[in-house]
Amino acid sequence: MAAIRGVTSRPEGVPPIPERIRGLAAVASNLFWSWHREARTLFRAIDGPLWRLTQHNPIALLARVDPSRLEACARDPEFLGLYDRVMALFERGTAPEGTWFAGAASELAGRPIAYFCAEFALHNSVPTYSGGLGVLAGDHCKAASDLGVPLVGVGLLYTRGYFDQRIRLDGWQEDTPEEFDPARTPLTRVVGGAEAPGLTTVEVSGRPVHVGAWKMLVGRVPVYLLDTDLEANHGEDRELSHKLYAGGAELRLRQEAVLGIGGVRVLRALGIAPAVWHANEGHAAFMLMERVRERLAGGTPLGEAIDRVRATSLFTTHTPVPAGHDIFPHDLFHRVMGGYVDTFGEAREQAVRLGHHPERDHGLFHMTAAAIRLSRHTVGVARRHGEVTRAMWQCLWSGRRPEDVPIGHVTNGVHLGTWMAHRLRDLLDRHLGPDWEARSREPDLWDRVLALDDEELWSVHLRTKDILMGYIHEEARLRWRDRWEEAAHLVGAGTLLNAGAMTIGFARRFAGYKRPELLFRDPERLRTLLVNPRRPVQLIFAGKAHPADETGKQILQQVYAFTRDRRFEGRIAFLEDYELHMAHRLVQGVDLWLNLPRPPLEACGTSGMKAGLNGIPQVSTLDGWWAEGYTGANGWAIEPPAPETDGDAADADRLYALLETDVVPCFYERDGRGLPHRWIERMKHAIRTAAQHFTAQRMVADYATHYYLPAMRGTGRDDDAPSN
Repeated sequence: MAAIRGVTSRPEGVPPIPERIRGLAAVASNLFWSWHREARTLFRAIDGPLWRLTQHNPIALLARVDPSRLEACARDPEFLGLYDRVMALFERGTAPEGTWFAGAASELAGRPIAYFCAEFALHNSVPTYSGGLGVLAGDHCKAASDLGVPLVGVGLLYTRGYFDQRIRLDGWQEDTPEEFDPARTPLTRVVGGAEAPGLTTVEVSGRPVHVGAWKMLVGRVPVYLLDTDLEANHGEDRELSHKLYAGGAELRLRQEAVLGIGGVRVLRALGIAPAVWHANEGHAAFMLMERVRERLAGGTPLGEAIDRVRATSLFTTHTPVPAGHDIFPHDLFHRVMGGYVDTFGEAREQAVRLGHHPERDHGLFHMTAAAIRLSRHTVGVARRHGEVTRAMWQCLWSGRRPEDVPIGHVTNGVHLGTWMAHRLRDLLDRHLGPDWEARSREPDLWDRVLALDDEELWSVHLRTKDILMGYIHEEARLRWRDRWEEAAHLVGAGTLLNAGAMTIGFARRFAGYKRPELLFRDPERLRTLLVNPRRPVQLIFAGKAHPADETGKQILQQVYAFTRDRRFEGRIAFLEDYELHMAHRLVQGVDLWLNLPRPPLEACGTSGMKAGLNGIPQVSTLDGWWAEGYTGANGWAIEPPAPETDGDAADADRLYALLETDVVPCFYERDGRGLPHRWIERMKHAIRTAAQHFTAQRMVADYATHYYLPAMRGTGRDDDAPSN
């Protein structure tokens, strides 16, 4: 087992901390602080303006704060009282005892679950994510920590992040590298023997690639991010871990080889022996193949090796359209992976055939097909997505009807402690009792939200809306100071937005099927809705298009053009460079969340869940999670059009009608105190639905109960293996 350098007593670059409060370094070095109110309050109490300036990064805060201020904190009785409470909470929140999992499976202590994913979104200070998949993985890790599920995350460290988004005056997205300093993050390099940064090697494109790792603590959960930017590597190989989803198919294939094969070998080098292996999306399929190769090398016949790997493997697919799955032409696959598949010996051709699709795209290696064949269980991420996935992969079970295909679903969820506004959590403290978060998985608890005082809930919402507006104005000011040269940018950035107007939010990756442009099919009808002097409405858009998605960029440009259209009087804004820090403010501060996917192309769509946790109703087509989450009381649904109609035109017409005749009137219907009681009732139902059924704690508990624990205990039979 390789020697591991643990977390230092003080992060690099942080000056000495007074002895009485030296535990600040340990708390700052574990992302536990990011979802616990008391810990965030503690760091904010050190220096509120600096806390905001560092975008809530405690390591950067401690590195920059005046040492005399820390000395003063160490003498302040009020600060010390809060510090002691946080340290006690930190000790309990990082200990393995007293958790839900320990109670459910005490005999399985110390047997970890490996969770492989191409991206993890845990905090904006560690930009190793692009969007929904990473946010889901981050919430999965946090909920696993809360529940005590012994998860070990494995991903890639993208030292140049995803990309910073800049919008030109003509609305075209420019992608600029996003670099970050590991010294300002909770990342700690893991070193091997003789203090070498490399822990293992993977043969890629005929060369050995040395793979190192960084460790990040997420409460009880360690996450290992693999790194190839090592001096021992060829220049091209050093770049493998620079950019997320960068370049073409060859670079992506090489990155996925490092993730899957390198990830297994790094865990072996560290002496970590997972009892269960979870591949989150097809990017991680090589993790499954590497474990088959290990068994072959140990003398196990191929069929038995596959059976043993399947017995302890789970695969989650997030992609409801064939084009969204990673596929690689055989000539490229053999050029990059030829040396690796040669290590399968006589089973070489069978190994390649694991990625065979029986009906289409012959001559290609399908990562999802390989992952399904090597996993005992495959699940989609929403009930409807499970149905779509069964139909899509029916071909792997020849002769079966789609409804009989053994693919299930675990509907995604979002991490309550991360996404619910602190002020709303404070209100729930008073109404549900200070221990409500410990009881948050009790369904009956959330029925009591319907009895919240209307005035108190509305007051909390108005405050979070003010915070959003202040954030928008301050961000525009900073960009005007640092980069923008034309005043027109300021209008597009939302400086003319009014906190008193009904505010609709739309924030997600810009892609064709998500249809942000649907609102603009009838500009005059939209103008009438937005500029009504008695009932004004305003729109906030945010999101990035994938660097290679020209269609997504064109849609973004179309939407951005409307921010500068004088007919709308500055009531449409596009917020540049959407990331986690901005996302929190949007899902907490808008009045209504909008989601317009073209069914059935939305696998789940968790942004509406985050908004719901904050009492923000949603308007959406009945796709993804909304197909099972919509109750009629927690928002509005765009009913599906007749089959013979133009779907986009029909959906746009239904959306306009909903806003004109129901949604906007409901928001502006006030009593003598200015309270919109019918709207507030929907806010309460939005909280109730999201918190009862769509949290990451529920999601991880479902995974543990139905998949992790049976695999760890070796229970159940495996009679549903797909064919080759």
